[in-house]
Amino acid sequence: MADMSVKSQSGALGSAGVEQRRSLAPGQSGFRLARIAGIEVRVDWSLAVVFWLIAFNLGTGLLPARHLNWSGGLIWVAAFAAAALFFLSVLAHELAHALVGRARGVPIEGITLFLFGGVSRLGGEPKSPGAEFLMAIVGPLTSLVIGIICTALGAAFADRSAPDGLELSSFGPAATLLLWLGSSNLALAIFNILPGFPLDGGRVLRAILWKAMGDLRKATRGATIAGRVIAGLLIFVGVTMAFGARFPLLGTGLAQGLWLVLIGWFLDNAALNSYRQLVVTQLLAGVPVSRLMRRDVETIDADLPVSTLVDRFFAQSDQRCYLVRDGDQVTGLVCMPDLLKVERDAWPETPVRAIMSELGDLKAVRPDEDAAEALSKLAAQDVDQLPVVEGGKLAGILRRGDLLRWIELSASAA
Repeated sequence: MADMSVKSQSGALGSAGVEQRRSLAPGQSGFRLARIAGIEVRVDWSLAVVFWLIAFNLGTGLLPARHLNWSGGLIWVAAFAAAALFFLSVLAHELAHALVGRARGVPIEGITLFLFGGVSRLGGEPKSPGAEFLMAIVGPLTSLVIGIICTALGAAFADRSAPDGLELSSFGPAATLLLWLGSSNLALAIFNILPGFPLDGGRVLRAILWKAMGDLRKATRGATIAGRVIAGLLIFVGVTMAFGARFPLLGTGLAQGLWLVLIGWFLDNAALNSYRQLVVTQLLAGVPVSRLMRRDVETIDADLPVSTLVDRFFAQSDQRCYLVRDGDQVTGLVCMPDLLKVERDAWPETPVRAIMSELGDLKAVRPDEDAAEALSKLAAQDVDQLPVVEGGKLAGILRRGDLLRWIELSASAA
């Protein structure tokens, strides 16, 4: 158990600010698209890659091959429209997860659309097997419903526009888009219901195991093993496809095979990291911040030149962040990445206050706060330490390294 859970705790601490459901998707990168029902929707820049791949494959392959009478302009408009509609359906899939999760008491940080589709960023695990089951199953059901509706509508349009039969080459743009979107959502539902964590089907499996075993960590371990097996099968199939093997529904070819290998690799990493993150959360659960924080806090003056900060503090210590004081008041936090805010030549003339993060912009923690919740805040801020505030006054500092040491000690003793 310890081997599986603590090999990369530093990576878990560094890369995951909140629970990220089903994948290792970026949490706060990219740009904000909208806020729907109070849920922030973000788009990661990696989405552009798969968006272009979908549009390119449709615009150069399926559409011109099946619609010889379509103009080049119509083909590309339809291709880009199909890609946009597909990601809107992915967004609907994720919104279903998020809305059901929020209704079942799971904090929802937002949704991110990225290279592999979408991810709901959660502030914690579901509190019961029932909540986990409902939250997991609603996503594939949403995709299934969208698939059925689009397919039915596409067939209806096709009946009117193609009286001589349902030949794809005779479909109009509306029927073509609806039928393609319907089949894509049906495939999305089938793929996501595979019983491998952290796919939706793996979450359903975990809910069933959790109900049977009464132990979330054991259930997660079992679902993770299933997820890694499925990931391994995807990689195997992808490699054989790349070398010419043909599989029903998947086809063959180097590009399709490499894409399947990439998905399998991604799922394997997602399964492992989701399990490790759960272990980290459980090791910190019930541990108050006051037990781990440092009360003897070293601060630096806000008027200190940045060059002195580098030479006297960063260069002489492995500490990457320092609290900043202005007189008797702590006013901010300065970390190594803040050095990039000014040119190196300007360091001697630039005071620390010019590059620090204002204290009011930081998510401070309380001494009585659960260390697992504090970890989420610390990693979400992407800093190595956070101020601990009690009654409006600074009580200490919580450092990433101290959390890591506690995790390692607790895992060794388990």
